[in-house]
Amino acid sequence: MGKNSQQEVMINGIKVGITSPDKPLWPKLGIMKLHYLEYLAKMAPFLLPFLQDRALTVIRYPHGAGDERFYQKNCPDYAPDFVETVLEEGIHYIVCNNLQTLLWLGNQLAFELHIPFRKNETAHPSEIVMDLDPPSRDDFILSVEAALLIQEVCDRLKLKTFIKTSGNKGLQVYIPLPESRFTFDDTRKFTQFLAQYLITKEPQWFTIERLKKNRGNKCYIDFIQHAEGKTIIAPYSVRGNEEALVATPIHPQELTHDLRPEAFPLPLIHQRVTEAGNPFADFEKAKAGQPFSPVLDWLNEQGL
Repeated sequence: MGKNSQQEVMINGIKVGITSPDKPLWPKLGIMKLHYLEYLAKMAPFLLPFLQDRALTVIRYPHGAGDERFYQKNCPDYAPDFVETVLEEGIHYIVCNNLQTLLWLGNQLAFELHIPFRKNETAHPSEIVMDLDPPSRDDFILSVEAALLIQEVCDRLKLKTFIKTSGNKGLQVYIPLPESRFTFDDTRKFTQFLAQYLITKEPQWFTIERLKKNRGNKCYIDFIQHAEGKTIIAPYSVRGNEEALVATPIHPQELTHDLRPEAFPLPLIHQRVTEAGNPFADFEKAKAGQPFSPVLDWLNEQGL
């Protein structure tokens, strides 16, 4: 088969044109391009709800997993007609609202799918996400400790949380919000409060120091990441590391000191969701009932 020749295959009832379906993407695991597209098709019911109506930034790996990669925000001119876009600040972002677009992105070797915290046509965040970033995978337990503390605070405030691995070396805690109710300024008060709480409670473990060289071996509590124009890796998106680790939602009982990001490589994810369920299944349902207004009122009273 020629380098740029295309092969038509049926994936989940959709005819997909694939260039080099046998191209090795994660050689150590024997994952080829066709395997990756099959993963996207199987996981689409769990992945697409988080991509829906959001401006997508992708990281493409032209030669498979490894160091060579590039970010893509603008939809390329050669994109097929079924690929939807949204215009924001002069950039035509791809909007992945269907399986056909998702599979096309897969064929383009878009591994990492990064999404903003708000949907198109609104300036209001749909969720709060706290990014917990330890210095290395060896220090992953620090992100577990941070997530446990955040979960404890949110439980006291009756806020429902959802947690996923980042697919690399940390964790991310999600707090869904009612749609079109709160501003990024509102949510910043809470993310800053949580970060301050963590570094006050365990200053030897956590930091809000932005410069990596000044963090030492502490876990960075990135409350600044949750803001307009920032993005986060989508749940169930794979990363470009050699292990094909996936940003994987976890069940509350899995948040223990035994948790490891290496436990969630791409080949195991569909079976995991089939057998253990999707930990983010109730994410949308949780939005309307979140009592964030009283929390915000309290923060304002404290002058925070």
